[in-house]
Amino acid sequence: MFKNILNGFIDQPILTSIFIADFGILLFHRPPFFFSLLMFGALIGMCMYFGQKLSLFKI
Repeated sequence: MFKNILNGFIDQPILTSIFIADFGILLFHRPPFFFSLLMFGALIGMCMYFGQKLSLFKI
């Protein structure tokens, strides 16, 4: 399972770097409220994209 996650992140290097930078900024800094909401929305969108792209649990 972890190999699939890492391969999915390696296949999309630009989105992965944006995801990690966005998460780090929101975690360790205090951006203005409106900008923080936009970044959080982008983070949720990327999480949803990666969840669909990786589809770890195929039923």
